[in-house]
Amino acid sequence: MSAAPIKVLVIDDEPPIRKLLRMGLSTQGYEILEASNGKMALELLAQNPALIVLDLGLPDIQGHELLRMIRGRNDGVPIVVLSSRGDEAGKVQALDLGADDYLTKPFGMDELLARMRAALRHQLQVHGERPVFRSGDLSVDLVRRIVKVGDKDVRLSPKEYELLRVLVQHAGKVLTHRFLLKELWDELTDAQYLRVYVRQLRQKIEADPERPQFVLTETGIGYRLRAPD
Repeated sequence: MSAAPIKVLVIDDEPPIRKLLRMGLSTQGYEILEASNGKMALELLAQNPALIVLDLGLPDIQGHELLRMIRGRNDGVPIVVLSSRGDEAGKVQALDLGADDYLTKPFGMDELLARMRAALRHQLQVHGERPVFRSGDLSVDLVRRIVKVGDKDVRLSPKEYELLRVLVQHAGKVLTHRFLLKELWDELTDAQYLRVYVRQLRQKIEADPERPQFVLTETGIGYRLRAPD
């Protein structure tokens, strides 16, 4: 007996986009629920989708307000936001409200599928709380606080380790500068401090800190740790 397909709620008011997503996701075995507006989306939440693809430009409910409402009803479902090119402030706001990731229109189906898989893996990781995180040559033992690249132990300062721990706990998810500052410092608002520690962390875990493979920059928004293997 085969497993039930993963249910994805697509919220977009543009019929061509919904058709593109329906065709592309269905061929990968996903079950698609479609909503052309916010009211319909809230009704379809009762069907417990495993993931939501949300366009911020909706006709009846402003996208960020709908995101807030969805998070009020379901704080765990992964949400991938679709946003117009150049809407950097809108992306940051969506991520701060609890979105897991974003894609800029126009987007490729392969990239969307990869972002969806990363968001679903992150959700499993949060619920499973695996004690050892692995991505490529990087391993982080959250219980014993041991960080390795290959067979080599990496010595981190307390703040560098805290930064890496937060990134590991949300691996695959974009974390905004604001979120990371709030997690790591009580009353610090200058993102320059964060950049310093990210640079120091990269010096210790990246083969080439100028071309990082693990701690990835989302320009103008924040950082993402490469998803676990």
